[in-house]
Amino acid sequence: MSTPLPDLRDGEEAVTLPGPPADAALRFIGRIRTPWTRRADCPRRGDAEAGPACRLELDPLWAPALDGLAPGDAVQVLYWMHEARRDLVRQVPRHSGVKTGTFALRSPVRPNPIASSVARIIAIEGPVVTLRGLDCLDGTPLLDLKPDRSRAP
Repeated sequence: MSTPLPDLRDGEEAVTLPGPPADAALRFIGRIRTPWTRRADCPRRGDAEAGPACRLELDPLWAPALDGLAPGDAVQVLYWMHEARRDLVRQVPRHSGVKTGTFALRSPVRPNPIASSVARIIAIEGPVVTLRGLDCLDGTPLLDLKPDRSRAP
C-alpha cells in the first residue's frame, strides 16, 4: 500500500493507493520540449494558434509513423504528467476554489495522469514535430499523437 502524499489544500481528499502502479505497461515514444520548467508556469490550457512553439522529440524509431501528417494539421497529443500526484479523489482548483471530484476536472492530478492537448503542427523534420497548443513541463514523456478529425473543415 502506498501512503497519501502531504500538501493537500483545504477541503481536498486523498486515498491510500493499493500497491505500486503496475496495472499496465506504457511505452513512451519521446519527450516534449516546452518553455516551462515549473508546474506553476504552465498555462491552464495550451493555445494552438498563438501559444509558444514546442517540440515533440520522438524516438527515431517512430519517425515513419509521422507519414501523413503535415504543417497546419490539428493533432491530439497524449502525454504522461510525470510530476502529478495520483491519489486525490476531490480537489480544490485554484481557478474556482470549489471542492470538485477529480473526474469532473481537467487537472493533471488523477489516478493515471494522462493528459491531452489539441495542438497545431508548424513543422515536421525527421522525428521532431514543432507545434503550438501544449501546456506541460519541459521533458514530459510523450505517449501518443493522433490526428484531430473533430477540427477538420
